[in-house]
Amino acid sequence: MNKPGYIKAKKHLGQHFLRDEGIAERIGNTLTLQNYKNVLEIGPGMGVLTKYLIQKPIELAAMELDHDSVEYLEEHFSEENLRVIEADFLKFDLNTLFPGEDFVITGNFPYNISSQIVFKTLEHRDRIPEFTGMFQKEVAQRICEKEGSKTYGILSVLTQAFYTAEYLFTVKPGAFNPPPKVDSGVLRLTRKTDYSLPCDEKLFFRTVKTAFQQRRKTLRNSLKTFNLSQKLKEDTIFGLRPEQLSVQEFIELTQKIEKDGLSANI
Repeated sequence: MNKPGYIKAKKHLGQHFLRDEGIAERIGNTLTLQNYKNVLEIGPGMGVLTKYLIQKPIELAAMELDHDSVEYLEEHFSEENLRVIEADFLKFDLNTLFPGEDFVITGNFPYNISSQIVFKTLEHRDRIPEFTGMFQKEVAQRICEKEGSKTYGILSVLTQAFYTAEYLFTVKPGAFNPPPKVDSGVLRLTRKTDYSLPCDEKLFFRTVKTAFQQRRKTLRNSLKTFNLSQKLKEDTIFGLRPEQLSVQEFIELTQKIEKDGLSANI
């Protein structure tokens, strides 16, 4: 296989090709391979991670938006058990991928859409038991952050409501071509055994997003648009700021709002 640099990275796609073989192997080994065989790699580029994934006992699909990279993969992995899909993950219908079966996501994700990739994963959490890969370090840390931190936010709460989040290791810019201006971080999300919430899930999403839109205000003020009863607003939880609430407390908050008679469809 030709070394990275064979294809020029495209800035508008947020491409930074991983060139460190050791890091690629470590990312490949973040997959636990427990009770699943289907894996989707997002943004394989020239396949530095792909070549470690295809060595595993899995059914591998690689989804790539860049046509040049697709041609490279098809040429250099033509004899491998690899399905290359030229598509935009954010627009792709995941119901057509491994139909009726669970699958795991991994990859060196484009930084400009990494958060959106996580949100789409959450939408399909019933089919995605595990998610591993590399983000901008700041984003990876935010996903794994706990309450009380200034970086704890919407992505933290929504992800940790359904998955156990682990920050695994940091990757320096020199591992890429071209080097990004920031450090990267690799994480693993493992879906919780019971990933259905004991509350209206649509209302939970809305409550978390609305609360953090004005994160410096107390919940009493940030949730004004919910038109809550005066009795409920007197609850001590409404005197807190959103970053002070754990995931469990956000679930309990949603339950309180639900009992107050608010419909998630309003």
